[in-house]
Amino acid sequence: MNRRKILQRILAGSRNVPFSDMLLLAGGFGFRLSRIRGSHPIPVHPDVPELVNFQEVGGEAKPYQIRQFLKLVERHRLELED
Repeated sequence: MNRRKILQRILAGSRNVPFSDMLLLAGGFGFRLSRIRGSHPIPVHPDVPELVNFQEVGGEAKPYQIRQFLKLVERHRLELED
């Protein structure tokens, strides 16, 4: 799925976000998987000192982690790459 469409769907209030879409979206903002700790992939960004983690539950990303990620993107003014 297109990264912009994923972002639009999340911003429209969708709470059911496939885990693979969340990882794709994070990649679109310049995050790369650094490591996986158990079931938690840890994406990192060269300009963001905070760590983010995502946990898959039933094939979907947890809503609170999606909100945390979007706040981090906004705080650091990250741009979505095509």
